[in-house]
Amino acid sequence: MTEPTDALHTESAAGAETGPHDTMTAIRDAIVEHALIHVAFDGWSPKTLRAAAADAGFEPSQGDRAFPGGAVDAVAHWCDLADRRMEAALHEHGTEGLRLHERVGLAIRLRLEQWDMDREAVRRGVALLSLPSNARTSLRCTYRTVDTIWWAVGDASTDFNFYTKRLQLAGVYSAVLLYWLDDSSEESAETWAFLERRLNDIVRLHKARHRVRAGLSKVPNPFSAARTVAEKAQHMASRAPRFRMPRGHRA
Repeated sequence: MTEPTDALHTESAAGAETGPHDTMTAIRDAIVEHALIHVAFDGWSPKTLRAAAADAGFEPSQGDRAFPGGAVDAVAHWCDLADRRMEAALHEHGTEGLRLHERVGLAIRLRLEQWDMDREAVRRGVALLSLPSNARTSLRCTYRTVDTIWWAVGDASTDFNFYTKRLQLAGVYSAVLLYWLDDSSEESAETWAFLERRLNDIVRLHKARHRVRAGLSKVPNPFSAARTVAEKAQHMASRAPRFRMPRGHRA
């Protein structure tokens, strides 16, 4: 086997602090990154993974061992790598002074910008995950991404909003990703404008919902009003003098 990459030398030097899982994650990271240049020619395929493993300093067969599920496993791991890097970039960038939807927008932008030179690999990865047989993996990757974004921007909701926020963001992220793949504007300016519009739409929708709820809270409940009227009527009837038949009167 050829010499491993410098990154893996550093990983091994960590000694007891590095476990088997961390080592395998580093190996997969290295193979996926070296695969990107091959994907443009051979797609996400076993051939690509073997060539990438060799480029990363491993035996070609390491590509098969690292991703027993083949190309789908490799793309799923690439999504995980992108999420980890996005989270680190967001932390490094800082979000002080930004509103929540602005932090979300920044996270999405940082996630996509890191792969700006690898759009063809992203496009082919999206195409692979779009196959019906890979639907479960695609959903898992999308959920992990939006979940990572919400936690990274500091949202820790645990109520029903936990699910609605992730569902809404999944729609926004998927739309922005597809827009970005075909965006030829300078520095993807049109994509970021599209992202801002989508996030602003959600903000306006939430504000409208709050106004409606606030207005409905001031409208009397017709059932409660009817119950109150009935209770008052019963109370008045119980206090009204009862009619008594005169003595000796026969019906």
